[in-house]
Amino acid sequence: MSRRPFTAVLAANTISTAGSSLTLIGVPWFVLQTTGSAGRAGIVAFCATLPVIVAALVGGPVIDRIGRRRVSAASDLICGLAVAVIPLLHYAGLLEFWMLCALMAAGGLVHTPGLTARYVLLPDLAEHAGTTVARAASLYDAVSRGARMLGAALAGVLIAAFGSEVVLLLDAATFGVSALLVAAFLRGVPAAEPQRAAEKVSFAGYRAELAEGWAFLTRQRLLLGITLMVMVTNGLDQGWSSVLLPVHGREALGGPAALGLMISLFGGFALLGALLYGAWGERFPRRTVFAAAFLVCGAPRFAVAAFTDTPLPLAVTMALSGLGAGVLNPILTTVIYERVPDSLRSRVSGVSTAGCELTMPLGGLAAGLLVDGYGAGPALLLFGGAYLLATLTPLGFPAWRSMEAPPGPPAGAVPVSRTEPARPSAAPEERSPHPTAS
Repeated sequence: MSRRPFTAVLAANTISTAGSSLTLIGVPWFVLQTTGSAGRAGIVAFCATLPVIVAALVGGPVIDRIGRRRVSAASDLICGLAVAVIPLLHYAGLLEFWMLCALMAAGGLVHTPGLTARYVLLPDLAEHAGTTVARAASLYDAVSRGARMLGAALAGVLIAAFGSEVVLLLDAATFGVSALLVAAFLRGVPAAEPQRAAEKVSFAGYRAELAEGWAFLTRQRLLLGITLMVMVTNGLDQGWSSVLLPVHGREALGGPAALGLMISLFGGFALLGALLYGAWGERFPRRTVFAAAFLVCGAPRFAVAAFTDTPLPLAVTMALSGLGAGVLNPILTTVIYERVPDSLRSRVSGVSTAGCELTMPLGGLAAGLLVDGYGAGPALLLFGGAYLLATLTPLGFPAWRSMEAPPGPPAGAVPVSRTEPARPSAAPEERSPHPTAS
């Protein structure tokens, strides 16, 4: 057994996530600074997230054939290049709004396959490291949350001191480091290498693989319910992070440093929540913990931001919301790993991730248009109300009761492709349907 591959993936994901947190603040602030329009910030968010759906939907079979190590490294390199070009063009006086949208779309297209490629390796890397999937998932999520916290705090300080352009250049560098770690330390790991090198690629075979992932997902009521719920909340979270919170930060919180502090508080307490769940969470009913945590992390921050124009109430709310959010991904990851066979992992991952992210482009766009048309307060209340309704679903639908105990062989399982050697283990998708609240 060796911990080096798992440690390398943790390090790569930590560095990449910290860099992405820089962009999470840097890009909306850059748009608001250069255009003054919340609507345009929403358009940029739309362009950045729309290709994610396409990439997630078709990426599973591609990841298997090309290899998870190669896909992860290539994704990071392309994302780093796309981010770096934005400030360079701006410094040269050549950046047009359509160019910014196109570069963000290019990054969005390749970013999700890279995340998926790393995430679906977790069961194999956990086994090599001599730990359980639940503990590995909690640690993976915890370090991601911590990286997001540090990245957000750094972004706020850097934007205030040097401008958003410097933040984007630093993000590009983090992608490069992540790519080097994955390329160097996952070499020789069987699960990270191409899985179908001897097969001839055909459109019919590719379509059949996607159909297998879709059929499996739709026959598992719990997995389908998770996907639909997180599809709604991810869209609302995208509107929050890309438009509503930056606008609120500019109008009421005092600038990018306060905005970075809010996201850091969320990330720091999410880290604490993930660690607490990893240590003691398996002792409690999953469904109860999941429902309570989602109710805490969702609607309250929208409501508090709508009714207050001082940092302290929102800071407290963001801390409590983060604590709840940190519990969610370890639960979802474990539930999904228990139900998806290893042989279907990337394909189910692609379909479920595409479903979870289907509303994200609309979330950012709708938030921008609502702020421009009616103001930040009504937009925050509308988004918060929708979030509350979505997070009540685990309490109202019977399918969620099966979250409590690991099942036997999945009742809705479909046979794997006859051309693929079956591998009898369990695990799921990239970002498993997981919340992106920030």
